[in-house]
Amino acid sequence: QAQLVESGGGLVQAGGSLRLSCAASGRMFSSYAMAWFRQAPGKEREFVAGLTWKGGSTYYADSVQGRFTISRDNAKNTMYLQMNSLEPEDTAVYYCAARPIPLIGIGIRDYDYWGQGTQVTVSS
Repeated sequence: QAQLVESGGGLVQAGGSLRLSCAASGRMFSSYAMAWFRQAPGKEREFVAGLTWKGGSTYYADSVQGRFTISRDNAKNTMYLQMNSLEPEDTAVYYCAARPIPLIGIGIRDYDYWGQGTQVTVSS
């Protein structure tokens, strides 16, 4: 069973940048896919970006394409989300998720393991 811990959230002005980290431990396989989701107040949790751990394939939501970059460090068992050109609309709790299948899913039910979330607040 995988354990996921996010870090790196905080308060930033519009146009600024943040990098989120998701440290994975426990039973992790190279055949996993991982993703970032976010949930703003009063809204449903939504897919942000995903990757396959072994092959490094990536996929992004249209709303973050070109501004956010997902990556991983195999040696550290850590996934990252580099967020640039942040907008107030990016304000949310960001969660990392994992599934033991090497395919990126975009639904919350596609993932078996979740972190506790980290708050990102973008001021205008």
